[in-house]
Amino acid sequence: MAAGARLHIGLIGGIGVAATLAYYDRLIRAAGDGTQVTIVHAQVSELGRNFNADDRAAQAQVYARLIDRLRAASCDCAAITSLGGHFCYAETAAIASLPLVSGVKPLDAYLEREDVRTAGLLGTARVMATGLYGQLIRTKALAPEGDLDAVGRAYQDIAQRGAATEAERAFFIGEGRKLIARGADAVVLAGTDLNLVFDGKIDGAGPGYKVIDALDAHVAVLADLATGRRALADLM
Repeated sequence: MAAGARLHIGLIGGIGVAATLAYYDRLIRAAGDGTQVTIVHAQVSELGRNFNADDRAAQAQVYARLIDRLRAASCDCAAITSLGGHFCYAETAAIASLPLVSGVKPLDAYLEREDVRTAGLLGTARVMATGLYGQLIRTKALAPEGDLDAVGRAYQDIAQRGAATEAERAFFIGEGRKLIARGADAVVLAGTDLNLVFDGKIDGAGPGYKVIDALDAHVAVLADLATGRRALADLM
């Protein structure tokens, strides 16, 4: 579709619920009146099992069925509202009945525009260890030192619970501080539910360092598609 055509955006939500709410809120704010969006609900517990087992084929089938429902609702494209949930992006895109808009690919350009040369990543262990699945080309990725699995489990606990304790807030803000001390220009929330940790702590006094929510880069692309400012063909 050419630029100028407003697209009906389909979101795969529920993984987790807090991230889905953030996507919906920010997309509507960015795209404004006339935005068409439909959300289908996936199960965060099912995603967690398939993610931990690295069962990409099984999760891709789950997504494909949900995307079929979005297509039946007249959506023009689909997006997964979880960066961790992108672990089977290629497998899903290959069988999806709608174009799948990546939440990872737009982040590299976004970080470059923000003059972030080295990005400290917080999210699942796999996201941190692989530098967002190796898709950060222009930006150097920096992972926390030590036990990435422990950091990843702490994040998954927050995502499945849909809330962060004060101890968890302190833990992740502290991990971000360590990344900055090791040379990161900014800390990237590469787990979409980490806004539960940093929300309200970024502005004003803040955590004391620059924080970029990867969700914003994805939403910016979806808003461009929803308003017709960008053509879907440019992303494929």
